[in-house]
Amino acid sequence: MCGIVGYIGKKQAAPVILDGLERLEYRGYDSTGMAIAHDGALVVEKSVGRLNVLYNKTRGGAGLPGNVGIGHTRWATHGVPNDINAHPQTNQAGTIAVVHNGIIENYQALKDKLIKRGYSFTSDTDTEVLAQMLDYYDDGDPLQAIIKVMHRVEGSYALGIIFAAHPDVVYAARKSCPLIVGRDDDGSFMASDVTALLKYTRKVYYLEDHEICRLTQDAVTFYNMDEEEIAKDAVTVDWDANAAEKGGYEHFMLKEMIEQPAAVRDTFSPHVRDGRIVMEELSVSDEELAAFRKIHITACGSAYHTGMTAKYVIEGLARIPVEVDLASEFRYRDPILDHDTLVVVISQSGETLDTLEAMREAHARGARVLAIVNVVGSSIAREADYCVYTHAGPEIAVATTKAYSTQLIVLYLLAMKLAEVRGHLSDSCRKEMLEDLRKLPAQIEMVLNNREEIQRIANRFLAARDVFFIGRGIDYAISLEGSLKLKEISYIHSEAYAAGELKHGTISLIEPGTMVAAVATQESLYDKIVNNMEQVRSRGAVLFAVTMAGNTRIEEASDFHIYIPETNPYFTDSLAVIPLQLLAYYIAVGRGCDVDKPRNLAKSVTVE
Repeated sequence: MCGIVGYIGKKQAAPVILDGLERLEYRGYDSTGMAIAHDGALVVEKSVGRLNVLYNKTRGGAGLPGNVGIGHTRWATHGVPNDINAHPQTNQAGTIAVVHNGIIENYQALKDKLIKRGYSFTSDTDTEVLAQMLDYYDDGDPLQAIIKVMHRVEGSYALGIIFAAHPDVVYAARKSCPLIVGRDDDGSFMASDVTALLKYTRKVYYLEDHEICRLTQDAVTFYNMDEEEIAKDAVTVDWDANAAEKGGYEHFMLKEMIEQPAAVRDTFSPHVRDGRIVMEELSVSDEELAAFRKIHITACGSAYHTGMTAKYVIEGLARIPVEVDLASEFRYRDPILDHDTLVVVISQSGETLDTLEAMREAHARGARVLAIVNVVGSSIAREADYCVYTHAGPEIAVATTKAYSTQLIVLYLLAMKLAEVRGHLSDSCRKEMLEDLRKLPAQIEMVLNNREEIQRIANRFLAARDVFFIGRGIDYAISLEGSLKLKEISYIHSEAYAAGELKHGTISLIEPGTMVAAVATQESLYDKIVNNMEQVRSRGAVLFAVTMAGNTRIEEASDFHIYIPETNPYFTDSLAVIPLQLLAYYIAVGRGCDVDKPRNLAKSVTVE
């Protein structure tokens, strides 16, 4: 979850590294640091806190001369955030510097062995062990030393390494954490995310597990753990570099919410031709697709919530049983899978470690895997049997919005395709549903244009201590996402419940002034959800409701309400989630929270 950057070239390294770290700060912002090779030595500058502290300390990098360096922005795992535990970590002599994303699981055993050999440690990090091990194995050949360390460490890592004795080289190595290398006419770059490189190059190389890269000013060379040189093809990234900038908006999150209509349109359009659903990425015949007897969906966080929605849509349309698992639990519950099972894994980054490991477990049990990801060339995309890309573009805010919306679109299309090949979707129904999907971008924009009203409502709840989201069916899945958005960026305690469960214990928590957000988009369930709303309102709750246009009965049961445009009942998540995103955003802003970088969180979760 940490961000790492490395550079070697004609430019001064420190400003390039700071620029890259700024674009990666969403991956961690407990502390930051850089190591620059200059005049035969390594100069290390570190600071606790946000990147601007390091920026000011180094005068924007101007205070650190040199053309070779590595940098890091940290999400703490081992050791509290402070200057000592910040990366880069070095050996005792300060001649080897390491930046690290991931976790070394056997670091304590390795540390104990090094201590017995006379090494002393200053930090509480697992990363310092890597620097000291490199020192132990270094006999003048850095590549051999790195390989020896890789053979002995257990866990996950993306590494950037520089040696004072070899000031014209940056080394990179990877296992289970993303690492990307790029080149332009002036030098070579490495980073844990492509957004750090877009300003300089669109052609990048993705390291696979157990690969090492040697970066010089003029070339990048790749090796396996047998020290054999390997060939790699560059991948062209078509993201707009400006998409990773705020573009005048106060926060990335607001900008990314506003971008949702375009992202949804860009994701929908490639998969519809001449009124037909086209999912060429599946590379299977209709008969093979229809032969799947069961679907497992596994994901984490917001992606898990899109899977919850997909369960209702796929089962309703295609009449095929669907299970939805948290990826962090999937491989520990001994799932029953076989070659007739399609496992769908969903990840914005394509690097979510829990989801990646769930996918590998599915493969090991004989299932085929369809990945839904946003990043071309990511680990999950490369290892899946089939991969459908969303077209959200770079998403910088930690709390996902547009990636969530684009994942929904792919899942809707998948559900319709499954229904079609299984004989449960007529031509006329398919055309109607595709027309409803085509309208979604404009309808999302309509809801976004109502954000001033949502802001006025949000201002009434700035002092809330507890918030409960309720819904039934698909509305329960929407409630899960609304609750997560609120808690992760406003720090208000929030829970989502299937509305029918209120009477089984949760209603005891309702007291005068408690905020309850109710989602009511399913016509067949209107009466039941309104009854639940009246039950909590009679106990003093203040009700905020989201419902479909025309459902005026909701006004009698709620204190505040937002209408969304009418659409197919299966697609209401795409519209109902927008006011919930905006509500969370405006409450967080009103409470003075950093909505783009909420405390204790980071994007692209690459640790378990």
